Amino acid sequence: MNKTDNGLAFVFPGQGSQSVGMLGALAAEHPEVAQVFGTASEVLGYDLWRLATDGPAGELNLTQHTQPAMLAAGVAAYRVWAKVSDVQPRWMAGHSLGEFSALVCAGVVDFAQAVELVAKRAKLMQGAVEPGIGAMAAVLGLDDAIVIAVCAEISTGGEVVTAANFNSPGQVVIAGHATAVSRAIDALKREGAKKAVLLPVSVPSHCPLMVGAAAEFREILANTTFHSSSIAVVHNVDVGSHSKPEEIRFVLEQQLYSPVRWSDTIRFLFEQGVGQFVECGPGKVLLGLNKRIVKDARMEAVFDPDSLNKALELVK
Repeated sequence: MNKTDNGLAFVFPGQGSQSVGMLGALAAEHPEVAQVFGTASEVLGYDLWRLATDGPAGELNLTQHTQPAMLAAGVAAYRVWAKVSDVQPRWMAGHSLGEFSALVCAGVVDFAQAVELVAKRAKLMQGAVEPGIGAMAAVLGLDDAIVIAVCAEISTGGEVVTAANFNSPGQVVIAGHATAVSRAIDALKREGAKKAVLLPVSVPSHCPLMVGAAAEFREILANTTFHSSSIAVVHNVDVGSHSKPEEIRFVLEQQLYSPVRWSDTIRFLFEQGVGQFVECGPGKVLLGLNKRIVKDARMEAVFDPDSLNKALELVK
């Protein structure tokens, strides 16, 4: 009998947390990991687990491979948790792509459908902008309002740059046309940014350059079945939880060209009484962000046997 912990939230990372060999130690003790990747491989038509285990890193880091791999990793980690613990969270959220892992683990969308969904999403995103046209950059040490204002000032003459990820206080990612991003980096440094650097990505996510991809993604979402769930998923776009399929489709479409409001999401969960966060998937990227957003919450991750045991201790 599962017990829902109203003070517990599970969060799922997105692109950037992948690494060759991820979840290898967890898979050695829990066959669910390989089973999840096996299902994904059947949908995709190639061996996703071998790619995640053996690489090469260059192949794993391609958007069309990273997105299904991170989806599978988040789902696999949660399925291991669900096997060894009868405690389930009241809330879930995912950072960008991680939102799809959250929706699968909450029972809102079937895993095989989600794999197909994110594979098509990745292809659309990759094809939305010619190579070299778009870029993303990380900005550290400035208030969100300053970053927003500078981006608005730079976005002229048909070239745009906007805030793409509000990751934590003083950490914002910007995205748009490469030339506009470059100008924004210089302007943000003049404003006092501690750091403003280009990110090694091939797709400028969560900015207006993805509007065309979102329109095509809308058609794919229309053929996806969404279910109701007792676990609420908080969405990146509006920091809201939705139960109606048409609303879920709309926020997932918007997510492609709208900023990821991660700081607001974690603050919202904390305000709902969430005092414990568990990150499901490789690495601890979200835990690092979350600790800067809400310092009083307790946090662990699930990516190997040792971290799983620490997470189990957390919710006792």
